[in-house]
Amino acid sequence: MFPKPRPQLIPNTYDYESLPMVKPTGFREYDARWLFGKELNLMGVQALGMGLGTLLKEMGRNEVVTGHDFRSYSSSIKTALIQGMMATGTKVHDIGLALTPMAYYAQFALDVPAVAMVTASHNENGWTGVKMGADRPRTFGPDEMGRLKEIVLSGAWDLVGGGSYIFVDDFPPRYVDDLVAKRRISRPLKVVAACGNGTAGAFAEEVLKRLGVEVIPLDTELDHTFPRYNPNPEDMKMLHAIRDKVLETGADVGFGFDGDGDRCGVIDEKGGEIFADIVGLMIARDLARITPNAQFVVDVKSTGLFMTDPVLAEHGAKTDYWKTGHSYIKRRVNDLGAVAGFEKSGHFFFNEPIGRGYDDGFVSAIAILEMLDRNPDRTMSELRGALQKTWQTPTMSPHCDDEKKYDVIDRVVKRFEAMHAAGETVAGQPIRELITVNGVRVVAEDGTWGLVRASSNKPELVVVVESPTSEAKMREMFHAVDKVLRENSEVGAYNQTI
Repeated sequence: MFPKPRPQLIPNTYDYESLPMVKPTGFREYDARWLFGKELNLMGVQALGMGLGTLLKEMGRNEVVTGHDFRSYSSSIKTALIQGMMATGTKVHDIGLALTPMAYYAQFALDVPAVAMVTASHNENGWTGVKMGADRPRTFGPDEMGRLKEIVLSGAWDLVGGGSYIFVDDFPPRYVDDLVAKRRISRPLKVVAACGNGTAGAFAEEVLKRLGVEVIPLDTELDHTFPRYNPNPEDMKMLHAIRDKVLETGADVGFGFDGDGDRCGVIDEKGGEIFADIVGLMIARDLARITPNAQFVVDVKSTGLFMTDPVLAEHGAKTDYWKTGHSYIKRRVNDLGAVAGFEKSGHFFFNEPIGRGYDDGFVSAIAILEMLDRNPDRTMSELRGALQKTWQTPTMSPHCDDEKKYDVIDRVVKRFEAMHAAGETVAGQPIRELITVNGVRVVAEDGTWGLVRASSNKPELVVVVESPTSEAKMREMFHAVDKVLRENSEVGAYNQTI
C-alpha cells in the first residue's frame, strides 16, 4: 500500500526519502504549483501521478500526453509523475522536452484526450507544477482540481497497474511545421525574439524565420539558471532588455516568450511596452474588420477600452469580461465560440482558423505579425496610437500567504460593497460599479478602475489600475485600493509599484 502524503517533511531524513510529501496549497484553481523540495518531493509527485491517473479513469480517459520544461529538475519530476500514472493503468505518450502549447497540440496530433505538462511556467527557479486537462482544448478548472486534491491527499488511488509508456520521437518538428503551414509574412519585418533562456529559446528563431521575417535572437540559449532575468513577459526587467535590443537593432517589433511558451509580451519599434490587454485590443480591432459581429473574451484585469472602442462597435463586435486565469478564459472562449480571448498576463486564445482554442505564445506572435502585414503602412506604435489614451499600471503583486489570500480577498470585496452601499467615494469619486466575478473591480464615475484578486498560482494578490482620464486619477485609484488592502495585516510588500 502506497502511503498517504504528508503536508510537510524535513529534508535529509529517513521519512523524506520514504514518504510522499504534498503540501495541500499546491492544488490551485486550475493547475498545480509547488516549491520542489520544500512543499513536494519525488514520492509526492508519484502520488500526484496516481491521483491524476485515477481521476482520468473517473472521467473515462486512459491515455495522456506528457512533456517537461527546461528546468534542472523537470525531467525527474516528469518521470515520477509517469510512474504514478502508469500504476493506475494509464497509457502515457511522452513528447520529451516541450513547450506547454506543444503538449496541447499533441492532444490533437496524436489523438490523445488528456494532457499533463510538467512546468512551473514563468515562476522562479525552485517552483514546479503540472498543467492538466482531459477535454481538449480545455484544461482543468476548480472542480477537477478539487477532486484531484481529494484523491491525492486521502490516498484514494485506483492502482490496477497495467499502464504503458511510449516516447514520441522527434515530435517538435511536427509542432513547428503545423505552426507555419500556409502562413507567410510578405511585409519585410525585423523581429527581436527574447526567451529569457527558457524552453521557447529552442524553437522561437526557427518558427519566426520560416514565416519570412528577419529574426534577432535574444537570450535564446537554454540555461535553466535563467542568468539574466526570469522568462516572464510581465517582468519589467525582461521587457527592458527587449526594449534595448529593439532600439539597438532598429527592429519593427520585439517579442518576449515566457518559460513554457504559452505567453508573448510585446515591445513596439520605439521601445514602448504595450501591455498584453492593449495588444489584445489591437488584434481584436484587426480581426473585427475581417470577421463581422465577432465575439471576444477578456479577463477582468484587462483595459475597459474593449467596451468603448469605436472600431469594435462599428463592426458589431461584442466583448465578454470573465475570470482571470488561462483555464477560465480558454473555457469561456470555447463555450461562446469566440474568435479570440485575451488575458492581461499575455495568455491569448484563438479559435479556428488562427488557432485551436488553447494559449500559444507563437500563435500570438503570428497574429501580431499578420496584423502588421495587413497594415503595411503602419508601425506598431502607430497602431497603438490609434487607440484611446489610457493610463495603466503593470500587474502588481503584494505578497499574501496561500493559506490567507482568499480570506483577505473576501474581506476586501465586502469592504468595497459596504462603501458602495453607503454611498462612499473611492479616489474622490462615486463608485459607479463593482464587478465581483473574480475578486473585485471597483469602477469610479469617470471610468477609472482598480482590481484586486488572489493570484491563482503564487502566494500573492494581484492589483491592476487604469484610468481613461489622467495619470493623476490612476495614482489616486491605486492609493485608494492600497489603503483598503492595508487594512489587512496579512498583505505584504509589492513586487513592483508605480
